[in-house]
Amino acid sequence: MILLTRRAEWSASHYYWVDSWSEAQNRERFGKCANRNGHGHNYVLDVTVRGNVDPQTGFVVDLKWLKDVLEREVIAVFDHRHLNLEVPEFRTLMPTTENIAIAIWRRLADKVSPAATLHQVRVYETPDLFADYYGEA
Repeated sequence: MILLTRRAEWSASHYYWVDSWSEAQNRERFGKCANRNGHGHNYVLDVTVRGNVDPQTGFVVDLKWLKDVLEREVIAVFDHRHLNLEVPEFRTLMPTTENIAIAIWRRLADKVSPAATLHQVRVYETPDLFADYYGEA
């Protein structure tokens, strides 16, 4: 078995807000991240698949195919979007780094090649903040 990771990047904005809280509670908990106009990040995504190397091709998965899946399922949906307002998963779910990683896993889980298994989704919100997700426990 081998692990193979493909990286993708996108830019998006978001904010943190709990509707059942007052504006003061939201600002106290989330600070400047509670700005309803949002703030932006340049996200980095690492998607790792695991499997056996195909003896004919030398690949776990076709790299172009994996890139195309990431483009279609993540980049085309998230890039240059306001996550809270434009991405369906986040209309009712706070777009934290953790929730973004889970949402991406769910978008990719049944799209990985039969020869490989989705192993890990890592989302960097900033260079020093990331979340790893390995699927449902």
